[in-house]
Amino acid sequence: MEMQPGQMAYDRAITVFSPDGRLFQVEYAREAVRRGATTAGVVYQNGVVLVADRRIPNPKLAEPASLEKIHQIDEHAACATAGLVADARVLVEYARLTAQINRVTYAEPIPVELLVRRICDYKQQYTQFGGVRPFGTALLVGGYDDDGIHLFETEPSGSLTSFKATSTGGNKGPVMELFEQKYKPGMDRDSAIVLALEGLRQALDEGANLSQVEVCTLQVGEGLDRLASDEIQKFTQRLPPAVKGPRP
Repeated sequence: MEMQPGQMAYDRAITVFSPDGRLFQVEYAREAVRRGATTAGVVYQNGVVLVADRRIPNPKLAEPASLEKIHQIDEHAACATAGLVADARVLVEYARLTAQINRVTYAEPIPVELLVRRICDYKQQYTQFGGVRPFGTALLVGGYDDDGIHLFETEPSGSLTSFKATSTGGNKGPVMELFEQKYKPGMDRDSAIVLALEGLRQALDEGANLSQVEVCTLQVGEGLDRLASDEIQKFTQRLPPAVKGPRP
């Protein structure tokens, strides 16, 4: 992000607005998300699929299981993270605690939208008080409840948006373009997984493949299913030939 004239006076603290109403620290946190690995989510007929590029730094030596990008929050909810990994881990633990408190208090799973709002309220506090910085991470939260299937995107500012299919993290533009073209309501599980993987492929660098991708589904009555690498390989073989436009 380029430094603009006069910007330095307003980007030192989260509590100071610039004259044009911007909080530069929040914008820097969004930049941290854009520099993170790509994640995507697709809602299908009775569930939601989450996919994430793990970006394993040293494939020969690193243990892939230690680089988890999709986290289970409760039996009916999970999230994919993009941005600063440590920040994401703190938010995931807060979300899990929130879900468990709701179960103990009301003896039922927390509605997905309420869970996401609680996460975003927590994020928003870190944009309003001095001595802190915003969370440099965005979560894609997927799940199901009595109101149906849900997929939400949360931003460092604390805002949230519900989607049928979406992507966040690095180079999400081509992913969103593909989803806009190919997403159809009422898709089955396999079609949604193929679409999510095809979308994620759009964000990868030339020559990269989907070997390091993490895939999970959350389905009504079945809960979370984390696909094994051989299952993911079978789905990648069903992808149509890659067609990419020029990079922005």
